[in-house]
Amino acid sequence: MAEYPKIQLYIGGAWKSADGGAVINPSDGRVIGTVPYASRTDLDDALTAAAEGFKAWSRMSPLERAEILCKATALMHERIDDIAYAMTLEQGKPLQQSRLEVVRGSGIIQWDAEEGRRSYGRIIPYDAGMRVSTMRQPIGVVAGFSPWNFPVTSPARKIGGALAAGCSMVLKASEETPGGAVQLVKAFEDAGLPKGVLNLVFGVPSEISETLIPDPRVRLVTFTGSVPVGKKLAALAAEHMKPSLMELGGHGPVIVCDDVDPANVAKAAAIGKSRNSGQVCTAPTRFFVEEAIYSRFITAFAQAAAAVKEGDGLDASVQMGPVANERRLAAMETMVADARAKGGKVMCGGDRIGTRGYHYPLTVIADCTDEMRAMTEEPFGPLALVAPVKNLDEAIAKANALPYGLTGYAFTHSARKVDQISDQIEVGNLSINHFAGSIAEAPFGGVKDSGFGREGGVEGLYNYTVVKSIVHLTT
Repeated sequence: MAEYPKIQLYIGGAWKSADGGAVINPSDGRVIGTVPYASRTDLDDALTAAAEGFKAWSRMSPLERAEILCKATALMHERIDDIAYAMTLEQGKPLQQSRLEVVRGSGIIQWDAEEGRRSYGRIIPYDAGMRVSTMRQPIGVVAGFSPWNFPVTSPARKIGGALAAGCSMVLKASEETPGGAVQLVKAFEDAGLPKGVLNLVFGVPSEISETLIPDPRVRLVTFTGSVPVGKKLAALAAEHMKPSLMELGGHGPVIVCDDVDPANVAKAAAIGKSRNSGQVCTAPTRFFVEEAIYSRFITAFAQAAAAVKEGDGLDASVQMGPVANERRLAAMETMVADARAKGGKVMCGGDRIGTRGYHYPLTVIADCTDEMRAMTEEPFGPLALVAPVKNLDEAIAKANALPYGLTGYAFTHSARKVDQISDQIEVGNLSINHFAGSIAEAPFGGVKDSGFGREGGVEGLYNYTVVKSIVHLTT
């Protein structure tokens, strides 16, 4: 059986231990490791290493960089069992979901590596004797901040884009789920990544952000996390004239039109909502169902959700693991109590499972209203909120009513309704007739309070570059 990895800082190509905090297994509440906290000296060393690493890495050919990145992804595949086991221990998700996360993370890096070879410039027609061209160059040292809910794919998005573009990075990964990031960085180290190109730190989040972001060696900030923290980091970056990428929280609306089979959509919804125990910024959460099929949908949804087996992610029969920490457990209990008090009908779930660890069932609440706390605040847990609507216009209005705008979902077989939803729903990412997540080939990001900038696709890579215009008098 694999073991939980030793957690260390990685600075300038060397691993370093330090005092820090405990890493908790959310399934049983036991301590499985210790995460080191970087000192200000460590952070300065990481920035110095990244600045030096950038000089060498940015001058390497895109082909050489791609070869190293692709070798790292091959090592991730070879080590998939160890990486997945560590992720399940620290974050709680079922082992199969952890394995799929490793596959997805490696796929993101591999796509970025290959696309980094196509960071083209262009020739602009102009006057005779004058040649005008543009070229894309890596922006420099990147400060990256990744969350606890996807210990591999979230860091992979940032590392893949930055390194493929020729940048170096200081990554501040989550202190609650550090094992995935450590194993990801280890794969890059063993793939031959030059020293200083990728540095990994943990610590007090505010101290790290307030040290890294203002430092003149940092040229770009990328953050995935909550809206309040994202606003603070974006403001700090703007104060120091640093561009930033902000992939922030969401409150995913799901529009279910009356021309679909409600039972089929309900079964898919139970699977989509249970993914990562609902602790996903793109999670489907607010279900707006047309009245003609509302009762059939809510009945089928509750049945499908009740059948989802929750438990220890190391159990092969488990379909949904615990929530990641005590904060999420408390949030579920508070939001469900509030919904009950305001007329919501709990169709399944609704109460903590046992007293050991942070286990909470997939919970479906019917007849939800705008006054409920969970309808306006991101639950970030296994909580599905269902409300009837008279028509599509009302559904779109309710979907757009919140300041969030990350991901939306819609189910319909009407081309006219698809057009209306596509045109009018205010999100950065729209999925129609499925609950699949983002893909490496396409840009991903939000609008409104859900952030700005994009990760993934060519748009994501471009964020890690600056455009230089060259006007050459040839005569």
